[in-house]
Formats: sequence, C-alpha cells, structure tokens
Amino acid sequence: MDKVVATALAAVADVPDGASLAVGGFGLSGVPNVLIEALYERGVAGLSVVSNNCGAMESGLAVLLTAARIARVTGSYIGANKEFARQYLAGELEVELIPQGTLAERLRAGGAGIPAFYTPAGVGTQVAEGGLPWRYDGQGGVTVASPAKEVREFDGTEYVLERGIRTDFALVRAAKGDRHGNLVFNKSARNFNPLAAMAGRVTIAEVEELVEPGAIDPDAVHVPGVFVQRVVALTPEQAADKRIEQRTVSS
Repeated sequence: MDKVVATALAAVADVPDGASLAVGGFGLSGVPNVLIEALYERGVAGLSVVSNNCGAMESGLAVLLTAARIARVTGSYIGANKEFARQYLAGELEVELIPQGTLAERLRAGGAGIPAFYTPAGVGTQVAEGGLPWRYDGQGGVTVASPAKEVREFDGTEYVLERGIRTDFALVRAAKGDRHGNLVFNKSARNFNPLAAMAGRVTIAEVEELVEPGAIDPDAVHVPGVFVQRVVALTPEQAADKRIEQRTVSS
C-alpha cells in the first residue's frame, strides 16, 4: 500500500519513448514540473501529450517541447507559447485542439471507464464536421486533418460523439498526498489534475506535502488512491517553486 518512490527519476524510469501522457496543470498552476524535468533528464522522446496547455515561460511541458521530445499534443489552449505555435505551423508537431470542457470530460470519461459520450459543444463547426488542421506541411498546407464525428439528435438537439481518453501514464501535482496515493489539490490546480490522474493507466503524483494515511479527512480527498500508483514527495524548495505567468501590480 505504500506507494512512495524515493526520487522523481525512479518514478518515471519505465516511461518509454513514444508513450502517451496525461499531464495535469492549468496555466502554471499545479504543473508537475519535477516529474517533467525527470523525463527530460532521462531523454524520453516521441511523446504524445494530453494536457490543457503545453507549458509556458520555459517551464512545465515547454521543457520537453523546446527539446523536440513531444510528437503530438491533445489540448485546448496554445496561449502565448510561441515555440508551440512555431512547431505546429512548421509541421514539426501534430496538434489536436478541442473545446476545453470536452477535453476535461474526455479525460474523466476515460478514467471512469466510459468509452464515449455525446456533447453539444462543437456541433455545426469543424469540431464535428472535420477538417481542423492536425498537422501542417510547413508551407501553409494541411497534411493531416481531423475526421468527421458522429452527430445525433436527442430531444430536438444535436450532439457530437466524443471519445474518452486513456493514456499510458499520467503526471500530476498535488498540494497534499498520503502514502496510499490519496490526493488533495489547491484551487486552480484542481482544474485538470484530478482528471489527468484518472485517465492514466499508471499515475505518478508529486506532492508538496506528504502525510501518513489517515491524516487526510476522507471527505477532503479529491482523487482516491485507487487511481494513483506512485507518489513522489517534493523537497521544501521544490514545493515552493511556483511561477507567476503575468505579474500585475498597482501603481
């Protein structure tokens, strides 16, 4: 039952080239930076990543992206990541952009064992009709485009069929976790981390505070340990390393 692994490197030691990863985080909140750095150190490449965004400010998944270790991204937000946009338009990176709520539900559904579901999001657009550019040829042309999806009517409203997402591994960051893998997330870090944790066949959590089993009120657990296979306790320095994407101060 003790799922604690001594180091981040040991926790990701069996992640192979070409693996699929669900990665938690929302902007710079709740990003499993230590586990991502461990993957970078190991030299793992050809990764297929499912994450809301692909890092920013040369941190998070941007570390792997800049090193050309990511082959495909399923996400909902490019934001101000210029290297992400450059690789995408240059044909170096395959990108499946989907509505943010759909991404969240696809991860949750995959973790819950639901193969597919219907949603109104995207009906009447290229999300449902197909043709969204997944890969460019570097000259402005599209080499891979999204396929059309099934659309069905329920009670007079059209819905598009979306598939649940399951990945080989999941990397998440929690504010608190115990040795059994029960996790608690803080504020915006809760947006995608629990969903990513559910979607991974092997889920690895880095935790800012490691506590003993029983120290977390069962009613406060956001992700139960059944979804988590490995836990890495961060050092105080690692836990305190939280970047701010846009710092705004008053005059």
